[in-house]
Amino acid sequence: MLVRDLLDAELGLAAFVKTTGGHGLHVHLPLDGKADFDAARNFARGVAAVLAARHPEDFTTSQRKAGRRGRIYLDILRNAYGQTVVAPYGVRGRPGAPVATPVGWAEVEDSGLTPERFTLRTGMARLAEIRAGSDPWADYGRRRYSLGIIGRKLAAVAD
Repeated sequence: MLVRDLLDAELGLAAFVKTTGGHGLHVHLPLDGKADFDAARNFARGVAAVLAARHPEDFTTSQRKAGRRGRIYLDILRNAYGQTVVAPYGVRGRPGAPVATPVGWAEVEDSGLTPERFTLRTGMARLAEIRAGSDPWADYGRRRYSLGIIGRKLAAVAD
């Protein structure tokens, strides 16, 4: 929720979140397609740095598991050419066949939410909810952010 608060309340960005079907949540910002991977990764690195500096007891950017000590790892490394991201509704090759599923921020606040909550068995019910009008990513296609503009906003809050 602190990630959302920084992006939404401080930077004015509508961020979208999904379960990964693995070990965490992915936060997505729809970009306008004008920036390259390096610029996207640098923006993500800046967001992670602000959060880790403000909340060092909760977040870390340390890749080494030994350096995390119970903190949430803010992984920005999927923002690079050739890196893969689990697509929404992608089935993971893990026990129980978890599915990476778009969720709303209210669902993130639910302590029962886990990265593997949605599976092939429960996926059809989730799709029925979405078809009935409860798609948490309904506005995703209508948003497009320029990294130049939001990068300057981030620099302002980082100071």
